[in-house]
Amino acid sequence: MTHPATPLRVTVWGENRHEQRDERVRAHYPEGMHAAIRDGIVENLGDAVTTRFALLDDPEHGLSEEVLAQTDVLTWWGHMAHDEVSDEVAERVQRHVLAGMGLVVLHSGHWSKPFVRLMGTTCTLRWRNESDRELVWTVNPSHPIAEGVPHPIVIPEQEMYGEHFDIPVPDELVFVSSFSGGEIFRSGCTFRRGKGKIFYFSPGDQDYPVYQHTDVRRVIANGVQWARPAVADREVPFLDRYPTDWFLTGEGGQGVGDAEAAGKDA
Repeated sequence: MTHPATPLRVTVWGENRHEQRDERVRAHYPEGMHAAIRDGIVENLGDAVTTRFALLDDPEHGLSEEVLAQTDVLTWWGHMAHDEVSDEVAERVQRHVLAGMGLVVLHSGHWSKPFVRLMGTTCTLRWRNESDRELVWTVNPSHPIAEGVPHPIVIPEQEMYGEHFDIPVPDELVFVSSFSGGEIFRSGCTFRRGKGKIFYFSPGDQDYPVYQHTDVRRVIANGVQWARPAVADREVPFLDRYPTDWFLTGEGGQGVGDAEAAGKDA
């Protein structure tokens, strides 16, 4: 995998609650799950990335306008405190994705406010937490996220996620998973929303050391690299008015923003 000269700016967002209250989770992730996720990204991408943490209990959940403006790709892991994420911050993340920021959503992040907003569905699924073996099968071997990934990835212990997974039809399906109960799950999906790219990857329950797994780390790093912004312009598209012959005269738009066009104060 080749890397552009400019380092990719990655913000790793974590709930950081299980690590504080659950000894089992703390034993697997003594520095926090967010640290293990970050370490896997750096392990695979090296100097091609710079990273920072943002945590639920930070002011503005660590996701101020300034931080997001300086983020190329945001990774998101949450589970027990989705409701504690403010609607304002969720809307801010959504807006930055629409403007071009990449988003990598992990495991229970399927129920996070930003992901649900961006999908427009309930994002519910079937689940069971009984130390199932998970096999992650590559169904799109030519996709960049599948580069260097074994077929299948074997995860000895993991929470079962199964269908039906109430998401829109993915733009690309990269991985599916199978479990001991016979369930299957669309475990690696990509979406495009506005100018931004989104990768959802399901392995990573807090009760198991999944983010120490070499192949899982590789997938997440590949996903981060794939989700990098495709355009330099980080503006959200807005409603504008153009005269009839604008393409002949070179005349620009009239600067009518969404609020003004709706008859509101701009």
